Amino acid sequence: MVNKVYHIPQQALEVHSDLNCVTVFMSDCETQIKKLQEREERGPLYGVPVSIKEHVSYQGHPSTCGLAQYLDVLEEEDSVMVKVLKKQGAVVFAKTNVPQTLICFETSNTIYGHTKNPHNTAKGASGSSGGEGALIGGGGSVLGFGTDLAGSIRLPSSFCGIAGFKPTSLRLSMSGVRPCIDGMTAVPLCIGPMAQDVDGLVLVMKALLCDEMFNLDPNVPPISTSMRRSIQEHWMDHVALQEYQAEFIREEWKKLNMDAIICPMLGPAFNIGYPGKLLAAISYTMLYNMLQFPAGVVPVGFVTKEDEKALRHYTGYNNDHWDKCFKKAVADGVGLPLSVQCVALPYQDELCLRLMKEVQTLHMRQMKK
Repeated sequence: MVNKVYHIPQQALEVHSDLNCVTVFMSDCETQIKKLQEREERGPLYGVPVSIKEHVSYQGHPSTCGLAQYLDVLEEEDSVMVKVLKKQGAVVFAKTNVPQTLICFETSNTIYGHTKNPHNTAKGASGSSGGEGALIGGGGSVLGFGTDLAGSIRLPSSFCGIAGFKPTSLRLSMSGVRPCIDGMTAVPLCIGPMAQDVDGLVLVMKALLCDEMFNLDPNVPPISTSMRRSIQEHWMDHVALQEYQAEFIREEWKKLNMDAIICPMLGPAFNIGYPGKLLAAISYTMLYNMLQFPAGVVPVGFVTKEDEKALRHYTGYNNDHWDKCFKKAVADGVGLPLSVQCVALPYQDELCLRLMKEVQTLHMRQMKK
């Protein structure tokens, strides 16, 4: 286990030197390992090195959200997520880069600089969990945690060719995750895993949905999925967004008798500087934040030379400004990963992960042919 834990940070350092994706390496890794070795119980994540997004609290380190004013504000304790990860045997070894204020899908700030894409350094890693996407996509981490308000786990996962999962809102504790804007509740921020494949996502979700998380955060009650769903159906009538969610489920989803859906994902990775010009593109992901549906992305292919040739000859739609800008954003993308998005109803996270696994299995089978 010790060699494995030390090997990953060494790889991460190499990846960081190329992509600028890590904000800090934890100095207490040896202490974490010693505590693990002294324990009689081995959790399901025993010895797994884990990286976390910069604004997830870790004792003794700042959570700046890319803002210099928070550099000297050191966290007094770990977030609930970090506590549960450690309880389950993981070793948290690094924090990763974010955009300034988190409200952008290009990862850059005046403290840590710009994060590049592991497949093509002329491209961005997306955001706001872009540091995580780049680190995992570059092979510097096997498992990490980002947050998602409008696609901030799914966009970097898609751009960097990894698997990422946004759980149902409040399925995992947000206690100790610094918000950029206090009190913003209209579209809830979620924390979720990012990994090199869907198996990693399944492993960590199983490990995290445990008594320890419920004990540490009373806002994540250990009640049945059916009860949570029943409660939600009654109180959603009083809030506009929740009314929209209920109507969508009732009129669209159930009418079509669907279990889950596979839908488009934004990609391939944009050229640096274009995400700020194409903010409307997050509509591919933000819809499911508003609906509070669990959603994840799975890589299913790569941009081919034929795709690039077709793009060069693409004349656009009705002289649309966004169309022209998007064409420039994704140009020169041969070899970049492409993903699809899998979505299920609230609190059917396990079903969503199962669908993601099936998509991944089918893709791997096609790759072997």
